[in-house]
Amino acid sequence: MYDYAIVKQVKRKPKALTGALRKIMVVFAVIFVLLGIAISQGFMLPGFLLVVLYFGYDVYSQKEYEYRLENRRFTVDVILGRRYRKTAHILELSEMEVTAPSRHEAVAKYRKDGGGERLPKYDYTSYEENTPYYTMIIMQDRRKIKLLLDLDDEMLRPMKKMYPDRVFLA
Repeated sequence: MYDYAIVKQVKRKPKALTGALRKIMVVFAVIFVLLGIAISQGFMLPGFLLVVLYFGYDVYSQKEYEYRLENRRFTVDVILGRRYRKTAHILELSEMEVTAPSRHEAVAKYRKDGGGERLPKYDYTSYEENTPYYTMIIMQDRRKIKLLLDLDDEMLRPMKKMYPDRVFLA
């Protein structure tokens, strides 16, 4: 068998008012620090706490995901604030039940709105309107989970070649 690694990076679309909230936090932090200098030092603490909150919000509001398909192993990494990487899942594709577009009949029984089977769901999509996403049902640590992923043809073709009866293309 050939050794290969296919890597895809997905950047999550920021929420609507993220930029405005950041600006408001900076303005209030500056105002509180200036009030602390001019009037009372009691205003300094809220100013510094807003600065700390700003940096924490900056890290957790910017999410990216990296999918890595290496031989028969699929890995999902979460990248927070373009600095911190955490491996969320290391999955063996041999334990995959199905991978299909989100509205395909193969994953119909796992849907929230009409399916009968409820699974823990992990959403690693970009939230872009024109990007189709896939649902992967797979076993992890002896329990079945549901992953929502933005997979492209480059990653789907090798998976379809390995498991033609479990992978469905759009």
